[in-house]
Amino acid sequence: MDVRGTAGDDTSPDAAHTYRMPLPRLSLTADVSHGPLDGAWWPRCGALELELPALVGSLDPGSGTVTRVTVDAADWPDAPLTVMAPGHVIEVAPTAPDAHTHVITLDCGTVGRWDLLVIPPDEPAGAAGQLLIAAADPHNPLSAAHMLALAENDLAEEAVWESEGGPTAR
Repeated sequence: MDVRGTAGDDTSPDAAHTYRMPLPRLSLTADVSHGPLDGAWWPRCGALELELPALVGSLDPGSGTVTRVTVDAADWPDAPLTVMAPGHVIEVAPTAPDAHTHVITLDCGTVGRWDLLVIPPDEPAGAAGQLLIAAADPHNPLSAAHMLALAENDLAEEAVWESEGGPTAR
């Protein structure tokens, strides 16, 4: 999203600036999901104790209080057992070895739960944006691991195309 603004009182065209709003870091399905995912989350770093409070703080308060999360043990090997969030403590449980990879489950007790694709923090912004949109599609049948594999394949194909004379080749 672009937002146009001007600097000072100068109204010349050269004074206009374009500001880029950062991509959202969370997407949720608007409807009941028919697929394995209810959306996606793109944390800024791999420290769950820093990222989780912001994630739960971005949820609609009407969704209930997140009391427990289940995280992929491979994605979060150093995850603490609890994380402090504003006003409460969130229990953190690692997944079983055979569970879905690249997923975080947010549990709000009797109110509901969300299974979210965890997009790696170092994922390029373009690919992360596409994953955020695709994971929030309530009719998306793909697992988190499958979606990330497709995104990785797309990036590899783009790099090959550019090395063979694509749009950035000179």
